[in-house]
Amino acid sequence: MRLDQYLRASRLVLRRTVAQELCEAGAVSVNGTTARASRTVRAGDEIKIRRRDRVFTVRVHTIPETKQVSRTQAPTLYEIISDDRTNDE
Repeated sequence: MRLDQYLRASRLVLRRTVAQELCEAGAVSVNGTTARASRTVRAGDEIKIRRRDRVFTVRVHTIPETKQVSRTQAPTLYEIISDDRTNDE
């Protein structure tokens, strides 16, 4: 599954276009490497998302069979490794 589709399906990002924009801006990395929206996501990958004053790191558990995932199933697709807040003062 494409990275932008996975971010949307897992509800880490609300819209696919936002996921694409984050990737284009270099705010998303997979396994420590800046990733494009078209990158294939596999189970075991670590995804780091930088948004405003927050940095999420998640580990992919499973890839959904379809692009649409229920709200209750979405959190089971990944494990949160870290959720840090940064203060740029």
